[in-house]
Amino acid sequence: MWRFFYTIGRNLFRFPGILSRMRKLAKQEPYNEEESYQCLKYVTNELLRTGHIRVERYGAEYLPQEGGYLMCPNHQGKLDAFAVIAAHEKTCTAVMDEAKSHIIFINEILEMMRGKRLELNNPRKAVGVIKAITDEVADGRRYILFPESGYTREKRNTLIDFKAGCFKIAVNSKMPIVPVVLVDTYKAFNSWQLTPVTAQVHFLPPIYYEEFKDLKTVQIAAMVQERIQQKLDELLGCVQ
Repeated sequence: MWRFFYTIGRNLFRFPGILSRMRKLAKQEPYNEEESYQCLKYVTNELLRTGHIRVERYGAEYLPQEGGYLMCPNHQGKLDAFAVIAAHEKTCTAVMDEAKSHIIFINEILEMMRGKRLELNNPRKAVGVIKAITDEVADGRRYILFPESGYTREKRNTLIDFKAGCFKIAVNSKMPIVPVVLVDTYKAFNSWQLTPVTAQVHFLPPIYYEEFKDLKTVQIAAMVQERIQQKLDELLGCVQ
Protein backbone atom coordinates (compact mmCIF):
# COMPACT_ATOMS: atom_id res chain seq x y z
CA MET A 1 0.00 0.00 0.00
CA TRP A 2 2.94 2.39 0.53
CA ARG A 3 3.51 2.57 -3.22
CA PHE A 4 -0.13 3.49 -3.80
CA PHE A 5 0.10 6.54 -1.52
CA TYR A 6 3.60 7.35 -2.77
CA THR A 7 2.42 7.35 -6.41
CA ILE A 8 -0.64 9.45 -5.57
CA GLY A 9 1.57 11.94 -3.73
CA ARG A 10 4.01 12.27 -6.63
CA ASN A 11 1.16 13.05 -9.02
CA LEU A 12 -0.96 15.38 -6.89
CA PHE A 13 0.19 18.46 -8.78
CA ARG A 14 -0.90 16.85 -12.06
CA PHE A 15 -4.39 15.86 -10.91
CA PRO A 16 -6.25 19.15 -11.46
CA GLY A 17 -5.10 19.40 -15.08
CA ILE A 18 -5.59 15.69 -15.78
CA LEU A 19 -9.08 15.62 -14.22
CA SER A 20 -10.09 18.68 -16.24
CA ARG A 21 -8.81 17.10 -19.45
CA MET A 22 -10.55 13.78 -18.80
CA ARG A 23 -13.86 15.46 -17.96
CA LYS A 24 -13.68 17.46 -21.17
CA LEU A 25 -12.98 14.39 -23.27
CA ALA A 26 -15.79 12.45 -21.54
CA LYS A 27 -18.35 15.08 -22.58
CA GLN A 28 -16.98 15.65 -26.06
CA GLU A 29 -19.47 15.17 -28.89
CA PRO A 30 -18.95 13.49 -31.19
CA TYR A 31 -16.98 11.23 -28.90
CA ASN A 32 -13.37 10.69 -29.99
CA GLU A 33 -12.38 7.29 -28.62
CA GLU A 34 -8.83 7.43 -29.99
CA GLU A 35 -8.10 10.82 -28.39
CA SER A 36 -9.57 9.65 -25.09
CA TYR A 37 -7.51 6.47 -25.17
CA GLN A 38 -4.30 8.37 -25.83
CA CYS A 39 -5.05 10.51 -22.77
CA LEU A 40 -5.64 7.34 -20.76
CA LYS A 41 -2.36 5.86 -22.01
CA TYR A 42 -0.54 9.02 -20.91
CA VAL A 43 -2.13 8.86 -17.44
CA THR A 44 -1.30 5.15 -17.18
CA ASN A 45 2.31 5.61 -18.25
CA GLU A 46 2.80 8.42 -15.72
CA LEU A 47 1.38 6.27 -12.93
CA LEU A 48 3.74 3.46 -13.87
CA ARG A 49 6.76 5.75 -14.23
CA THR A 50 6.29 7.63 -10.97
CA GLY A 51 5.41 4.42 -9.12
CA HIS A 52 8.53 2.63 -10.42
CA ILE A 53 6.38 -0.06 -12.01
CA ARG A 54 7.37 -1.85 -15.19
CA VAL A 55 4.81 -3.75 -17.26
CA GLU A 56 6.10 -6.42 -19.63
CA ARG A 57 3.84 -7.42 -22.51
CA TYR A 58 3.69 -10.84 -24.13
CA GLY A 59 1.43 -12.35 -26.80
CA ALA A 60 0.29 -9.11 -28.44
CA GLU A 61 0.53 -10.94 -31.76
CA TYR A 62 -2.46 -13.06 -30.71
CA LEU A 63 -4.84 -10.10 -30.46
CA PRO A 64 -7.44 -10.05 -33.24
CA GLN A 65 -6.63 -7.40 -35.82
CA GLU A 66 -10.23 -6.49 -36.53
CA GLY A 67 -13.54 -6.36 -34.72
CA GLY A 68 -14.47 -6.35 -31.06
CA TYR A 69 -13.46 -8.83 -28.40
CA LEU A 70 -13.74 -9.48 -24.70
CA MET A 71 -10.49 -9.47 -22.70
CA CYS A 72 -10.78 -11.58 -19.54
CA PRO A 73 -7.84 -11.20 -17.14
CA ASN A 74 -7.33 -12.72 -13.72
CA HIS A 75 -7.72 -10.11 -10.97
CA GLN A 76 -4.99 -9.37 -8.41
CA GLY A 77 -5.28 -5.72 -7.40
CA LYS A 78 -5.59 -2.02 -8.19
CA LEU A 79 -3.01 -2.10 -10.98
CA ASP A 80 -4.74 -4.72 -13.12
CA ALA A 81 -6.79 -2.60 -15.53
CA PHE A 82 -3.92 -0.11 -15.90
CA ALA A 83 -1.53 -2.97 -16.70
CA VAL A 84 -3.80 -4.26 -19.47
CA ILE A 85 -4.20 -0.74 -20.87
CA ALA A 86 -0.43 -0.21 -20.79
CA ALA A 87 0.02 -3.43 -22.79
CA HIS A 88 -2.88 -2.92 -25.23
CA GLU A 89 -2.21 -0.54 -28.11
CA LYS A 90 -5.68 -0.32 -29.63
CA THR A 91 -8.55 1.49 -27.96
CA CYS A 92 -10.46 -0.45 -25.35
CA THR A 93 -12.73 0.20 -22.41
CA ALA A 94 -13.74 -1.59 -19.22
CA VAL A 95 -16.53 -2.85 -17.00
CA MET A 96 -16.35 -1.97 -13.31
CA ASP A 97 -18.19 -2.73 -10.12
CA GLU A 98 -20.64 0.15 -9.73
CA ALA A 99 -19.99 0.40 -5.99
CA LYS A 100 -16.29 1.17 -6.54
CA SER A 101 -16.61 3.29 -9.66
CA HIS A 102 -17.49 6.70 -8.22
CA ILE A 103 -14.17 7.43 -6.50
CA ILE A 104 -12.62 10.60 -7.88
CA PHE A 105 -10.15 9.89 -10.70
CA ILE A 106 -11.55 6.37 -11.21
CA ASN A 107 -14.92 7.92 -12.06
CA GLU A 108 -13.29 10.30 -14.55
CA ILE A 109 -11.36 7.48 -16.21
CA LEU A 110 -14.47 5.33 -16.61
CA GLU A 111 -16.48 8.26 -17.96
CA MET A 112 -13.72 9.16 -20.42
CA MET A 113 -13.50 5.54 -21.58
CA ARG A 114 -17.29 5.41 -21.77
CA GLY A 115 -17.07 2.15 -19.89
CA LYS A 116 -19.87 0.46 -18.02
CA ARG A 117 -20.84 0.17 -14.36
CA LEU A 118 -22.18 -3.18 -13.24
CA GLU A 119 -24.26 -3.53 -10.06
CA LEU A 120 -23.17 -6.97 -8.91
CA ASN A 121 -26.12 -7.37 -6.52
CA ASN A 122 -28.78 -6.13 -8.91
CA PRO A 123 -29.45 -8.83 -11.55
CA ARG A 124 -32.21 -6.83 -13.22
CA LYS A 125 -29.94 -3.86 -13.95
CA ALA A 126 -27.05 -6.17 -14.79
CA VAL A 127 -29.06 -7.67 -17.65
CA GLY A 128 -29.41 -4.25 -19.27
CA VAL A 129 -25.71 -3.46 -18.87
CA ILE A 130 -24.67 -6.83 -20.32
CA LYS A 131 -26.99 -6.26 -23.28
CA ALA A 132 -25.43 -2.83 -23.91
CA ILE A 133 -21.89 -4.25 -23.73
CA THR A 134 -22.88 -7.10 -26.04
CA ASP A 135 -24.11 -4.64 -28.66
CA GLU A 136 -20.93 -2.56 -28.41
CA VAL A 137 -18.63 -5.58 -28.68
CA ALA A 138 -20.60 -6.77 -31.71
CA ASP A 139 -20.05 -3.29 -33.21
CA GLY A 140 -16.29 -3.54 -32.74
CA ARG A 141 -15.46 -2.23 -29.26
CA ARG A 142 -12.94 -4.05 -27.08
CA TYR A 143 -13.76 -4.55 -23.40
CA ILE A 144 -11.77 -5.51 -20.31
CA LEU A 145 -13.88 -7.59 -17.92
CA PHE A 146 -12.64 -9.45 -14.84
CA PRO A 147 -14.55 -12.76 -14.52
CA GLU A 148 -13.53 -13.20 -10.88
CA SER A 149 -15.37 -9.94 -10.03
CA GLY A 150 -12.94 -9.04 -7.25
CA TYR A 151 -9.76 -9.78 -5.36
CA THR A 152 -8.33 -9.91 -1.85
CA ARG A 153 -4.92 -8.78 -0.62
CA GLU A 154 -3.95 -12.40 0.03
CA LYS A 155 -4.97 -13.66 -3.41
CA ARG A 156 -1.77 -12.82 -5.32
CA ASN A 157 -0.99 -15.13 -8.27
CA THR A 158 -3.96 -17.42 -7.65
CA LEU A 159 -7.45 -17.69 -9.11
CA ILE A 160 -10.93 -17.94 -7.69
CA ASP A 161 -13.86 -19.34 -9.66
CA PHE A 162 -14.82 -17.33 -12.72
CA LYS A 163 -18.40 -16.04 -12.84
CA ALA A 164 -20.35 -17.41 -15.78
CA GLY A 165 -22.69 -14.47 -16.39
CA CYS A 166 -20.19 -12.22 -18.10
CA PHE A 167 -19.61 -14.77 -20.84
CA LYS A 168 -23.12 -14.15 -22.15
CA ILE A 169 -21.52 -11.14 -23.83
CA ALA A 170 -19.27 -13.34 -25.94
CA VAL A 171 -22.04 -15.83 -26.72
CA ASN A 172 -24.58 -13.20 -27.77
CA SER A 173 -22.12 -10.99 -29.66
CA LYS A 174 -20.44 -14.01 -31.28
CA MET A 175 -17.10 -12.26 -30.78
CA PRO A 176 -13.80 -13.72 -29.49
CA ILE A 177 -12.72 -14.10 -25.88
CA VAL A 178 -9.09 -13.18 -25.20
CA PRO A 179 -7.83 -14.78 -21.95
CA VAL A 180 -5.29 -12.47 -20.28
CA VAL A 181 -2.81 -13.65 -17.65
CA LEU A 182 -1.56 -11.11 -15.12
CA VAL A 183 1.51 -11.99 -13.07
CA ASP A 184 2.73 -10.06 -10.01
CA THR A 185 0.44 -7.05 -10.53
CA TYR A 186 -0.53 -7.38 -6.86
CA LYS A 187 3.00 -6.31 -5.88
CA ALA A 188 2.38 -2.76 -7.09
CA PHE A 189 -0.43 -1.46 -4.89
CA ASN A 190 -1.47 -4.41 -2.72
CA SER A 191 1.78 -5.02 -0.91
CA TRP A 192 4.05 -2.90 1.28
CA GLN A 193 7.00 -2.92 -1.14
CA LEU A 194 8.56 0.32 -2.40
CA THR A 195 11.30 -1.28 -4.47
CA PRO A 196 10.80 -1.31 -8.28
CA VAL A 197 8.19 -3.82 -9.43
CA THR A 198 7.89 -5.73 -12.69
CA ALA A 199 4.47 -7.07 -13.64
CA GLN A 200 3.61 -9.19 -16.66
CA VAL A 201 0.65 -9.14 -19.06
CA HIS A 202 0.25 -12.21 -21.26
CA PHE A 203 -2.38 -12.17 -24.00
CA LEU A 204 -3.31 -15.77 -24.84
CA PRO A 205 -4.66 -16.98 -28.20
CA PRO A 206 -8.29 -15.92 -28.66
CA ILE A 207 -11.14 -18.34 -28.18
CA TYR A 208 -13.41 -17.84 -31.18
CA TYR A 209 -17.17 -18.28 -31.29
CA GLU A 210 -16.97 -21.57 -33.17
CA GLU A 211 -15.14 -23.06 -30.21
CA PHE A 212 -17.68 -22.10 -27.55
CA LYS A 213 -20.99 -21.67 -29.41
CA ASP A 214 -22.37 -25.00 -28.17
CA LEU A 215 -21.20 -24.60 -24.58
CA LYS A 216 -23.08 -23.27 -21.57
CA THR A 217 -21.67 -20.12 -20.00
CA VAL A 218 -20.56 -22.14 -16.96
CA GLN A 219 -18.50 -24.35 -19.28
CA ILE A 220 -17.04 -21.32 -21.06
CA ALA A 221 -16.04 -19.79 -17.72
CA ALA A 222 -14.34 -23.04 -16.73
CA MET A 223 -12.50 -23.23 -20.06
CA VAL A 224 -11.17 -19.66 -19.82
CA GLN A 225 -10.17 -20.17 -16.19
CA GLU A 226 -8.36 -23.41 -17.07
CA ARG A 227 -6.33 -21.74 -19.83
CA ILE A 228 -5.31 -18.89 -17.55
CA GLN A 229 -4.43 -21.34 -14.76
CA GLN A 230 -2.31 -23.45 -17.12
CA LYS A 231 -0.36 -20.39 -18.24
CA LEU A 232 0.07 -19.22 -14.65
CA ASP A 233 1.39 -22.63 -13.65
CA GLU A 234 3.82 -22.54 -16.56
CA LEU A 235 5.02 -19.02 -15.77
CA LEU A 236 5.28 -19.36 -12.02
CA GLY A 237 7.58 -22.32 -12.43
CA CYS A 238 9.99 -19.86 -14.05
CA VAL A 239 9.16 -16.69 -12.12
CA GLN A 240 9.25 -17.93 -8.55
